[in-house]
Amino acid sequence: MALQKGDFILIDYTAKVKETGEVFDTTIEEIAKKERLYKEGEIYEPKLVVIGEGWVLKALDESLATMEVNKPASVEIPPEKAFGARDSEKVKRISLKHLADKGITPSLGMRVEHDGKMATVRAIGAGRVLLDFNPPLAGKTLVYDVTVKKKLETTEERITALVHRRIPTVEEAKFKFTIKEKAVSIEMPEEAFYLEGIQVAKRGIAMDIQKFFPKITTIKFTETFKAEPKTEKKT
Repeated sequence: MALQKGDFILIDYTAKVKETGEVFDTTIEEIAKKERLYKEGEIYEPKLVVIGEGWVLKALDESLATMEVNKPASVEIPPEKAFGARDSEKVKRISLKHLADKGITPSLGMRVEHDGKMATVRAIGAGRVLLDFNPPLAGKTLVYDVTVKKKLETTEERITALVHRRIPTVEEAKFKFTIKEKAVSIEMPEEAFYLEGIQVAKRGIAMDIQKFFPKITTIKFTETFKAEPKTEKKT
């Protein structure tokens, strides 16, 4: 079954640099641990992509429409379609003291901020530091090993996925939905009430739903506080 622009899909992927085989991103926990990319608190699971929305690199996005569900595929992306060619003008030497004054002790490969821009430390010596302001993956050919795990067909599945994209730390099943012709009600589980940035997340969910389901004009979030049952004291 061919995929097309606008389809909601869940993908697993592992991305590496072709020249070195170095893995720099993955949705799979086991691979993240093996490649020493694992971050505590990060959620490793298939990622929601709406084909054509630019939620992944454009060259990868375009390739997704040619894939089939559960059929692994490999996509090679040249530098010009990834993070661009390396620009030697973006490599500058600065004084080591300049970083030390900011409390930074540079080491090779470290990412530092200088003049409001991020750079990678490429060399250190004789009181000078070589900073590379190119994106870390500039000039590299990237390879994405991708499997489309599922195509989301129903409105319920799609709205659930949009909510999960904005509030990934709470299980999808804990949100309760009521979908009527022009309105969606989302009952929030208690563990989502006090999450940092929850109001911004709710606004994002509402905007996503209205964008992908233009017939829906009202999105309502409900938070129900239940009283703890009182236990009677025995006298």
